[in-house]
Amino acid sequence: MRRAIFPGSFDPITLGHEDIIKRAIPLFDEIVIAIGVNAEKKYMFSLEERKRFIEETFKNEPSVTVISYEGLTIDLCKKLEANFILRGLRNPADFEFEKAIAHTNRYLSKIETVFLLTAAKTSYISSSIVRDVLRNGGEYQKLVPKAVRLK
Repeated sequence: MRRAIFPGSFDPITLGHEDIIKRAIPLFDEIVIAIGVNAEKKYMFSLEERKRFIEETFKNEPSVTVISYEGLTIDLCKKLEANFILRGLRNPADFEFEKAIAHTNRYLSKIETVFLLTAAKTSYISSSIVRDVLRNGGEYQKLVPKAVRLK
């Protein structure tokens, strides 16, 4: 089975994340979206909200599951018997950052990282930009899946 872990904080999930996951579905038998929990980080959305946003976005995709985890992603991969880590790349800075992590993960565990380039139409979107738009009352709806709506 080709199982991939797509790790991130997803605070919140963006149209860029959604695009990467949708394009990865044909490549893997299963994609586990793994919401990393970091006690040091202050999130805008609770873990439950982030999980709900993702589950709602992919409710019609049986090969996509959502979990949360703490610790190293490679340890999660071993636990779930996943052979791949899925990552999206928006720009050269992402590549340099992700390359170092991928090399380390492969050295420590033999787990391969698969990179997908974001679509041009979503390459500028990041969760931090979405949070900034939200904090300032902007039209965040244009940057996130329909499931991400504030009441």
